[in-house]
Amino acid sequence: MHIADFVSGSLAGGIGVVVGYPLDTVKVRIQTQKQYKGVWQCIETTFSKEGVKGFFKGMALPLTTVSMTSSVAFGTYRNCLHCLSQARGAGGGPNTKMEVFLSGLAGGVAQISVMAPGDIVKVRLQCQTESKKGATNTSKPKYQGPVHCLLSILKEDGVRGLYRGALPLMLRDGPSYAVYFLMYRTVSELLTDFGEKKPSWIGVMFGGAVAGMSAWTVGTPMDVVKARLQMDGLLGKKQYRNFFHCLTKTLRTEGVGVFFRTLGLNYVRAVPVSMMVFLTYEVITAFLQTSSDNTDTPPVGFE
Repeated sequence: MHIADFVSGSLAGGIGVVVGYPLDTVKVRIQTQKQYKGVWQCIETTFSKEGVKGFFKGMALPLTTVSMTSSVAFGTYRNCLHCLSQARGAGGGPNTKMEVFLSGLAGGVAQISVMAPGDIVKVRLQCQTESKKGATNTSKPKYQGPVHCLLSILKEDGVRGLYRGALPLMLRDGPSYAVYFLMYRTVSELLTDFGEKKPSWIGVMFGGAVAGMSAWTVGTPMDVVKARLQMDGLLGKKQYRNFFHCLTKTLRTEGVGVFFRTLGLNYVRAVPVSMMVFLTYEVITAFLQTSSDNTDTPPVGFE
C-alpha cells in the first residue's frame, strides 16, 4: 500500500467523520429509541436538551481509529485487486468490474476486526441523551467518555461485548463496500473524458455521491439490526437473544418498513460526506504527487 494512499485516505476519512457525524447521531437515535418519531423531532429534542455538543457525542474514537480502519479496508482492497489480476493473468492490466466488487467486499469484511469495538462505543455514547449541563432533575450519564465506555463494556461483558453487533456490521459493510467501490469506479469512468486518465472534479464528487447513496441503499437494513443489538439491554430490559431473533422480531412487530426508516436520512448524509471524502482524497493525492491510476482506488469513507 502506497504511503500517499494511506495518508490521503486517512485524512479524507477523518473529514468524512466530522461532516457526517451530526446526522449519524440522529440516525442512530431514531433506529434505537422509539421516543423519536421523525428526523426533525429528534434534531429539535437533541438541540434543546443537549445543545450542539449532543450531535457529536462519541466522535473522538472514530476520529482516532479512522487511520487503522482505512489501512485495513483499503489495503485489503488493493491487495485483492492485485491478486485477482495476477490470477487472471492480466499482467497488470485494468481490473474487471467483478474484481472490483469482490475486492470491495473483502475490504469491507476485513475492517470489522478493528472497527467493531469503536463502533459499539460510538453508538452507545450517541444514545446517551442525558444532559451534562448540571440540571438536578436529570440522571447522570452512564459513560463519561470513549475510554470509560470501552473499559465499562470490557468489565461488564468482556472482549466479546466489544464485538456485539459484529455480524450485522459485517453483513452491512461487506456488500456496501463492494457496491461503494464498484459504483465509484463505474461512474468515474463514465465521466472521464476520452483520452484522460482521471475524471474532473465534478466527476469525482458526483461519483462519490452516487457511490455513497448506493452503498447505504444496500447497508441500511443491517445498520438498523446492528444498532439495536449494540444498544439492547442498555435502555431497559434485554429484548434480543441473537442476530436472527433481533431480525425476525423487528420484522414481525414493526414491519419491513422499519429497516428503511432512516434511508432518506442516510442519503442526505451520504451526499456531502462522500463528495468531501473523494474530493479531499484526490486533492491530497495530487499534492503528494502519487501515481495517477486512482480511479479504481477510492478512499475508504463509507461510514
